[in-house]
Amino acid sequence: MKKGLYILNESAFDKIYSDKVRCEIGGLIDIYAPAQTAASVLAKPEVLHDAEVIFSGWGVPLMNEKFLEAAPNLKAVFYGAGSIKHFVTDAFWKRNIVVTSSYAANAIPVSEFTLSQILYSLKRGWYYSSCIRRNGSYPEHGPVPGTYGSTVGIISLGMIGQLVCKLLKSIDVKVIAYDPYIPVKTASELDVELCTLDDLFMRSDVVSLHTPWNKETENMIRGSHFRLMKTGAAFINTARGAVVFESEMIEVLRERPDLQAVLDVTYPEPPEKGSPLYTMENVTLTPHIAGSMGNECQRMGEYMLRELNRYLKGEPLKWALTQEKAVHMA
Repeated sequence: MKKGLYILNESAFDKIYSDKVRCEIGGLIDIYAPAQTAASVLAKPEVLHDAEVIFSGWGVPLMNEKFLEAAPNLKAVFYGAGSIKHFVTDAFWKRNIVVTSSYAANAIPVSEFTLSQILYSLKRGWYYSSCIRRNGSYPEHGPVPGTYGSTVGIISLGMIGQLVCKLLKSIDVKVIAYDPYIPVKTASELDVELCTLDDLFMRSDVVSLHTPWNKETENMIRGSHFRLMKTGAAFINTARGAVVFESEMIEVLRERPDLQAVLDVTYPEPPEKGSPLYTMENVTLTPHIAGSMGNECQRMGEYMLRELNRYLKGEPLKWALTQEKAVHMA
């Protein structure tokens, strides 16, 4: 029986790995020590020595040379959360350790949250809510796109962007997208029209951002893009705040009170004290809640249990990550 350890935050342990999942994992591998945290393995690195498999999640330690020297038998890491960029290192990749993640499980609630905000924004719900709070009365109805025949723009057709497109298939909207790397065939299968980034901002009633943050995409969305938006249009960001040139966005949102921004992510996160994002009437902030929360977290543990079964059977892992793929994750 292979030997394994859990290493993650105490709170994440119970959220991600349910009793049922822990019981099934325990029947497949020898969990030879109590659940660890990054602090506990730093204090007593000898606990890592026999670990062939590590199950983790939020609070995963940095797997650098020092960590890996203490874990000479490590063969696979099952990360019950999303992006692995913050804990893998060059030393990790050189060891050829298998790593898989629950990014696909985490994509489900993000896409569901995004759909909810797209539909609400097409009704201009945040705008009306803000008006009522400010004036203490109902405003007159102005132009509202609604869903029928409206245009939704999706920026980047990675896993989350594609899931959003699939959810929108049941809604009577036209979906356009910007992604210079997506095959035309994939866009066609999603029933999505590819276009330029400028064109997307000009034509869309709602723009939804799903671009991962890396050197190429940092500050990709500029003030000039927001200036192209239709009257009463909305912008949703559930990706990463740094993809947006935030100061330029704020400038345009001040000039264009008709626009609405729904920001589940910012840069920095949360916004700095005194940031105008906290008080602007056409900005809705949510504290990075689009990803897995509550019972949704247990889906991530389930995904890692399924991956473990594949691993032990010698089957290809469905959600295995390479160094190249990890770079392009959100």
